[in-house]
Amino acid sequence: MGEIFSPGKLMLTSEYFAMDGALVLAVPTKLGQEFFFEEKNDEKSLIFWEAYHQNKLWLKCVIDYKQWQILETNIPASAEFILKTLKNVQALSTIKFKNNFTYHLKTNLQFPADYGLGSSSTLMNNLAEWAEIDPFYLNSISLGGSGYDIAVAKEKSAVLFQSKPEIKYEKANFNPSFKNELIFIHLNQKQDSREGINLYKSKVKSQKLVDEFSDITKNVLSCNELDVFSQLMLTHEHKISNFIEIPTVKSKYFNDCPVFVKSLGAWGGDFVMSAKFGGFKDYFWGKGFNTIFEYSDIIAC
Repeated sequence: MGEIFSPGKLMLTSEYFAMDGALVLAVPTKLGQEFFFEEKNDEKSLIFWEAYHQNKLWLKCVIDYKQWQILETNIPASAEFILKTLKNVQALSTIKFKNNFTYHLKTNLQFPADYGLGSSSTLMNNLAEWAEIDPFYLNSISLGGSGYDIAVAKEKSAVLFQSKPEIKYEKANFNPSFKNELIFIHLNQKQDSREGINLYKSKVKSQKLVDEFSDITKNVLSCNELDVFSQLMLTHEHKISNFIEIPTVKSKYFNDCPVFVKSLGAWGGDFVMSAKFGGFKDYFWGKGFNTIFEYSDIIAC
């Protein structure tokens, strides 16, 4: 049985504005999604799909890929998404779902689904690598989004990413001297990124503002001092807040926090980034946020 792995991701800069071509810095996480595959030559032309979440089975389905029909499943809505995605794989691939093979495909998501680390993007990249197709195009027709998360999954590295005027990305050497001072706190809920994206899209933005976020990303990448990095994060938060007219996560939950707190990705849920200070664990625990990772616990670079 073959195996492919794609890491999850955290978006450090340019959330929302990534869709308009702002330069993004994103980093891979240690946890991601595994994909196991086995192909057998027979005339049944079936796909046996099993999806595990932290090694616990949650979805099973059997798909006839000649007729594209779900023959068996325990969760019809989720099986329909898998069918649609695999049908897209067939349309793009020259080697998969073409002949009389039966496929045994298994996924295992290593992180909790409410972490927002990329359950969908890691799946898209694993399927694309397996089928030897373009992961960005598969993601575009199956899900949508800027594609920065696909770049991280594909490169298994920190990346600098831009979606416009065309997708381009490169591996980034993000290894700040102060990384061991950074922490990541989960907000106990999964944010619906589509809701935030729709709000962002409803507002008129200028190229000047897009460029300002690109400049912040460049400064973050070259920054070697925590104080400078902290100021960049504060500036970034206030620019986003002023534009989308949503209070910053610090003003909402951590108004008395002595250091910066920055949203990562869609505002309102998933993870935030901050820095260590005296008694930081007791502070966040006291606010009801018990899931705290240090940089080396969660980031794979």
